[in-house]
Amino acid sequence: MGDIVVSLGWFLSALAFAIAMGATPGPNNTMLAASGANYGFRRTLPHFLGVSFGFPTMFLIVAFVGKSLLADPMVHGVMKWVGVGYLLWLAFSIATATPKAGGDGSAPARPLSFWQAALFQWINPKAWIIVAGAIATYTLPGSDSVMASLVLATILLGVSVMTSAGWTLIGVGVSRVLTVPRSLRFFNWTMAALLVASLIPIVLE
Repeated sequence: MGDIVVSLGWFLSALAFAIAMGATPGPNNTMLAASGANYGFRRTLPHFLGVSFGFPTMFLIVAFVGKSLLADPMVHGVMKWVGVGYLLWLAFSIATATPKAGGDGSAPARPLSFWQAALFQWINPKAWIIVAGAIATYTLPGSDSVMASLVLATILLGVSVMTSAGWTLIGVGVSRVLTVPRSLRFFNWTMAALLVASLIPIVLE
């Protein structure tokens, strides 16, 4: 491991990896955009903080004590299908949510809480892919692996805060442009479809 932690090349590579994984569409970002559109930024704040802090925490736990989980086919299979099932339910909830302008009361009462969003990372298939890739690429066995994991978790935290806030604000912006309930409902359907589409590579894996 040596000087990997202080290497500028290592840092820039890890940062690029975190941005590429965190900014691209996926379950977390799709759900945050939909929540921002339907509930606004303030009410979505616990959700996006749960994602921002929950994912780096998950990474550290797996990196320090749970690497065997990544190699266990049974654990991998159970987590994958539990995650797929939960995400399909969330996609249905997003698609059938009544936009806030509609006001008929059939929408969920509130977005995900901090703890719901944080715990969701453990059944988020994309989160497991990112964790596996980060551990395999940016940490190596040895005395410096702990420090490398801490630095990488800090990078993931910073990127997660920025990208989660960004996707939430995209949803908020959409709600201000699409003021007609029918248009916002179409946006919800689109987000639900993207959420389902994000599962296709996981299911076909």
